[in-house]
Amino acid sequence: MADINELKAVRLEKEQRLTNYGIQIHPERYETNYTLKEAMKLKDDTENVKIAGRIMAKRKMGKITFIDIQDIEGHIQCYITKNNIGEEKYLMFHETIDIGDFIGVNGKIFTTPSGEKTVEVFEYIFLGKAIRPLPEKFHGLTDQEMTYRERHLDLIMNEETRKRFLLRSKFIKLLREFLDNKGFIEVDTPALQNNASGALARPFIAHHNAYNSDVYLRISPELTLKKLIVGGFTNVYEVARDFRNEGISINHLQDFTMVEAYSAYFNYRDNMKLIREMVLYIFNKLFKGNLKIQIKDQLIDFGEEWEEISFRDLLIKDSNIDIDKFETASKLLQEIRSKNITLEDENIEKLGRGNLIDLLYKKVSRPKIIKPTYLTRHPVDLSPLARTNDNNPNIVDRFQLIVNGEEILNGYSELVDAKEQERRFIEQNKLKDNGDEEAMSIDYEYIKAMEYGMPPISGWGLGIDRFIQFLTNQYNIRDVVLYPLLKKND
Repeated sequence: MADINELKAVRLEKEQRLTNYGIQIHPERYETNYTLKEAMKLKDDTENVKIAGRIMAKRKMGKITFIDIQDIEGHIQCYITKNNIGEEKYLMFHETIDIGDFIGVNGKIFTTPSGEKTVEVFEYIFLGKAIRPLPEKFHGLTDQEMTYRERHLDLIMNEETRKRFLLRSKFIKLLREFLDNKGFIEVDTPALQNNASGALARPFIAHHNAYNSDVYLRISPELTLKKLIVGGFTNVYEVARDFRNEGISINHLQDFTMVEAYSAYFNYRDNMKLIREMVLYIFNKLFKGNLKIQIKDQLIDFGEEWEEISFRDLLIKDSNIDIDKFETASKLLQEIRSKNITLEDENIEKLGRGNLIDLLYKKVSRPKIIKPTYLTRHPVDLSPLARTNDNNPNIVDRFQLIVNGEEILNGYSELVDAKEQERRFIEQNKLKDNGDEEAMSIDYEYIKAMEYGMPPISGWGLGIDRFIQFLTNQYNIRDVVLYPLLKKND
């Protein structure tokens, strides 16, 4: 096989020929009147069809040539002949144009005897030279790390990749559409913050040169969005980029996209109804009314009623441990070990009771939940921002949607008592001082905002990357992120 530098030299020589022919090799623009997807739906004999795309195949048969051109949403065959474009331009086409180049064509739609929609070309315009050749057609791009580092190339070569990212974009569009139609207002809040609060997670720390102080990349927009409820918003949401300095896994990213939404005057059960309505709305639009979705080896019917189970009842069923009987992390850990349950965490002795309960649940219960299920009534230790249940001060009004062993969505009735919030922040800060790096810091600015008065609030958050991974059956969450961060090449 030729050296890459030799192949590039050949293409650079062709680019020079274009210049010699008087062709603008970096044209300013090209006006199309159809996308490739639209052109595929046109009736035969439609004339003056102006389209553009990247050449992905080129087949010369004497005085005629077939090319396939492609963009992110479609592809179409084009038919080029000497009779239509002239012998000189036909010769120039083969002297200068390569697979990978961009081209614009003007022609008429017809269907070949084999049934393929095709554009008969009467004019073509060169739009961009690929100096570096694409991977071989039948091998494509198969190196997994390269698909992450060079996603642009992955998108060019792999149709499944294109479909996956188009689905992601449509999902976000439909999510916004649903919330906007429900009267929610979308906002943007800062990614740089003075406190690492809003979720149980280890933060990224950055330095602000102008202020000469350390700041945190937000781990959640939660506290900022709830301040907006104080400010008068009733229904508010943000599609937010969040950052959590946690371990690498096939299901976790350190920077990821979430949508969080908060509603004044709602409780968590109002949001449980809203979420089911939202998921069914999006799925109906995405999958044309089909609510039976294949998730790995399970066919999940989202149209059925969703079940509900409490955190305590679930753990009694799966581990025979009643978490209400163990008031401290050390006593609970002793009971877990007495049941011969092994939890993998190098800092397990330092975990607070809430994080220990969460680790136990993820080990013994979550993988067994297949049908859409709401997990409710979480321990207060696990939910420092959620409202305490009126009948039981040891649990909070919270829900999680679990499907096929995956946490899909998280929601709460929010804590609006400033004094209680400060007390919980202080408890979290003690855990942080004792080595629990995922415990929250105290955010006095948020407490001050709360003291101006808050109505009843319920909120929820959905990790978009993880949800798309789940929905498209991808083994690695990086397969649903356009350019996931990887370790820098040496």
